[in-house]
Amino acid sequence: MYNDDFLQNRLVERKEQNAFRILRLPDNKIDFCSNDYLGISKDSRLSTHDSQLVAHGSTGSRLLAGNYALIEETEKQIAFFHKAEAGLIFNSGYDANLGLLSCVSQKGDTIIYDFLSHASIRDGIRLSQAQSFAFLHNDLNDLERRLKAATGNIFVVTESVFSMDGDYCPLPEIVALCQQYHAHLILDEAHATGVVGKNGEGLAQHLQLQNEVFARVHTFGKGCGCHGAVVLGSIALRDYLINFARSFIYSTALPPAAIQVIANSYALFPTMHKEREHLNILINYFQSATIAYPKLTSTTPIQVVIVSGNTEVKRVADLLQTNNLDVRPILYPTVPKDSERLRIVLHSFNTIEEVKLLVGLLA
Repeated sequence: MYNDDFLQNRLVERKEQNAFRILRLPDNKIDFCSNDYLGISKDSRLSTHDSQLVAHGSTGSRLLAGNYALIEETEKQIAFFHKAEAGLIFNSGYDANLGLLSCVSQKGDTIIYDFLSHASIRDGIRLSQAQSFAFLHNDLNDLERRLKAATGNIFVVTESVFSMDGDYCPLPEIVALCQQYHAHLILDEAHATGVVGKNGEGLAQHLQLQNEVFARVHTFGKGCGCHGAVVLGSIALRDYLINFARSFIYSTALPPAAIQVIANSYALFPTMHKEREHLNILINYFQSATIAYPKLTSTTPIQVVIVSGNTEVKRVADLLQTNNLDVRPILYPTVPKDSERLRIVLHSFNTIEEVKLLVGLLA
C-alpha cells in the first residue's frame, strides 16, 4: 500500500469542520437536486441510434484528428440560435471558462469579476497574466469603483444566474457601465440556458443585449440535459480561442455521438414552452410558501433556504432525504460561514404535490 499519509491533515481538518464531502447516489428519490431543469437528460428524443455517429472517441484534438463536419455544423446551429457570429464548443463549462479567461487577457490588462463567480471563472482568471479584482456581488457602485482604477484592456465577468443564490445579475446596468468605461463583458449563461427567455435562449438575448456582450458561455450540462459548452462571440474570438485557449487545443474533442445529442437538445428545448410554464408555477408556489427558515428571493429554478451551520443544514437535509426528497446541503467553505444552505432545484417534471411535501417538511 502506498504511503500517502501527507494527505490526512487536510482531510482530518475537513472532518473537524463537519464539511467532509462524500459521493451519494440518488437512490430513486424525488429530484430536487440536479440541474436538469427541463428533464431533458432522460428525454428519448435526445438519443441517436445512427450507428455512423456512435464512436468510442473522436481520436484526437480538434487541431489534429478530432475535427469533423458534425461538430462544425452544430457550432453554426448554436450560434444561429443565440444570434452570435460564431461559436466554439468546449468539452465542459469548466473547460470553456478556463480556456477563455486564461488566454483572452494579457499582462497589464484588468479582469473584474463578481465575488460570487463560479470556481471555473476564478480558476481561469488565476491562470491569466492580467491583474484581477472582485467586486461585491451585483454591486454596481463597487463595480464602477473597480472600473475607474482599471488599466489596459478591461474585462468584466459575471453570470446570468448565480448557482448558489439563484438570482440574476443586473445585466442592463452592467452593460451600460462596460460601455462607459470601454470594458469587454464576459457573461456566463450556464444556469440561464434552456430556462430564461421565451425559448430558453438566455438572459442576454431575452433582454436583447447579445450584441453588447464580448463573449457568452452557454453550457449544456444543465438545462440542455447533456454535456459540453460553447463560447459565443465574433469570428475573430473563435479564431483566437482556437489558437490560444489551452483547454481547447490540448483536449481530445467530444465524439460525434455526444455532439449529436447537443444538436438534438438545441432542436428540442426551444419548443418546451409548457415545461417552462409549469416550472414557473412551481417557482411562484415555493416563493410564496411560509417555511421555518429564511429563503432567498429567486424567480429561477434555484431556490435557496438558509440553514446556518454545517451540522444543522446537514440535519435538515437528512430529514428531507429520509422522506424520499433528494435535497443536498451546501456547506462551509463552499459558501461563507453562517450562510450554509439547502440548494433546492425545481424542475418541470416535479409535481405540485411533491413541492407541497417539501414545503411541509420545511415548515
